[in-house]
Parts: sequence; C-alpha cells; structure tokens
Amino acid sequence: MKKAVLFLATGFEETEAVATIDVLRRGDIETTVVSITGDHKVTGAHNIAVTADALFDEMDFSGVDALILPGGMPGSTNLNACEPLKQLLTEHHRDGKLVAAICAAPLVLGGLGILNKRRATCYPGIEPQLIGATIVEDSAVTDGNVITGKGPGLVFNFALSIIIWLKGTKTTAGVAHDLLLID
Repeated sequence: MKKAVLFLATGFEETEAVATIDVLRRGDIETTVVSITGDHKVTGAHNIAVTADALFDEMDFSGVDALILPGGMPGSTNLNACEPLKQLLTEHHRDGKLVAAICAAPLVLGGLGILNKRRATCYPGIEPQLIGATIVEDSAVTDGNVITGKGPGLVFNFALSIIIWLKGTKTTAGVAHDLLLID
C-alpha cells in the first residue's frame, strides 16, 4: 500500500488539509496526518481544530511515498519555519519521492530550491516565493516528483493528481467518479 503524510501547522487551510486526506484515503493510500506543533490538536486558519494521527518527533518517515503540505496562513509560514520538516522534504525530493504543496505552501518548496526549473502553481500573490519556478495558472501541476496546487477551491484537482502519481489513472478515475467529479 502506498503511504502519504500530510503535515499540519497552526493556521493551516482546513479545506485543503481535510479534503486531501479524504480523497487520498478513498484512493486506498495510507494517509497519516502529522502535527509539527508538538500537540495532536492543531487549529486551522478558520479556527477549526483537527486531531493529528502523530507528532513529527514521534514519526518514522521510512517507507513514506509522498509528503504533503496544505496551505493557509500562517500555516504555510509555520511549515516553512520548521527546519526538521524542510530537511525531510529535501531528502525525500532528492530520493525521487513525491513532494506536494497547495495554495501558499509551495513557498516552502521554493525556498528549498525544489521548484527550480519546474512548472508550478500557487495561490495568487505567492508567486515571488516560488524561487526558480515557471509559474503556470493550472489548478494543479505535476512536474517530475513535485505536485503543486492553486488553492482551496481546486483541492480535488490537487488530491487527484497525487493519486495519479502514486497509483495511476484507473484508481484516480474510480475515486473521481465516486466523488461525482466525473460521469
């Protein structure tokens, strides 16, 4: 079974986090929600609390296929301030495994040089922080082992792109069909 980890920081975008978790689990991807705050309960940008499955310091990341960052503010800047997370993202990317970020969170990847010479998308206004990227206006962009998404209203495109990368188009079509996103 493919494994993904979605990271929560205080101020995360709730729609992006919860919808991504839900869609990936529907695609039979073992998705673990990990808090970088030191507390299992993490409050999002719109004051909705989500309980993480694990804390960053307690997690074994070996065997994980995808690392995922939801956006939101100040969630994205809080993710960006977490040095152990940034080191993990860098190593994961270097190993050819999937890294994905939506909304404002691609700024973390931009600061790490992961978006250099790659196509990427993000929430409007975040583009200058996607250092080295070629900005495109698509709802979700896959370039090699990096997926970026534009924002909360387009989260299904983002999450389905992750399923395509991890499990292929057949599984993705089934999930999209069950969600009534396609006939």
